[in-house]
Parts: sequence; structure tokens; C-alpha cells
Amino acid sequence: MAIGSKELRPIELDTFDNERLVEELRKAKEELFNLRFQSATGQLESHGRLRAVKRDIARIYTVIRERELGIRPMPAPAIIAPKAEKKTKAVKAETAEETE
Repeated sequence: MAIGSKELRPIELDTFDNERLVEELRKAKEELFNLRFQSATGQLESHGRLRAVKRDIARIYTVIRERELGIRPMPAPAIIAPKAEKKTKAVKAETAEETE
């Protein structure tokens, strides 16, 4: 995809939960507002960025709506494995005695 944000591809949007999608939408709308303001004052350097941000917003809205309609599945919750406790020398010695 030549136009648009590289970090907001539809495949990556599928992995975001709804809260993250809403946050990305807020950021994109804020960026669009700033770009429009720069365009009005003549300070905008890249007019292509306006188009890219608009497309990002449309992508996010599409993913949200498809999830509401049940077309696109919700991302699976990430299962985080608990960290293994570090064994101290005393604990290692106790477990070695128990195994003997």
C-alpha cells in the first residue's frame, strides 16, 4: 500500500482491541485537524499526508463497523504467561535435598 500509514494496515488493525482502535481514531482525527489548520495557514508541506490520514480514519471506522456487524472477528485476548520466580541458592539447595 503506497498511501497511508505503514503502522495502520488492515491486518494490524485486526489485532487491536476496541479501546486501542478508538485511541488510534482520536489520534488520527487530531492529526487531520492539525494538517487542515496548516493547510489553511499555508504551512503544509505534504498535501499527500491529508489524503493518507483520511484513509486511515476510514479504515478504522470500517474495522469498528465490521466488528459491530459481526463480519470481522474480535481479536483473541492475549494470554500472558506468569513469570517464573528466580530461585535463590537456598531454594535450590532445598529442592536438591528434597529430590535426593
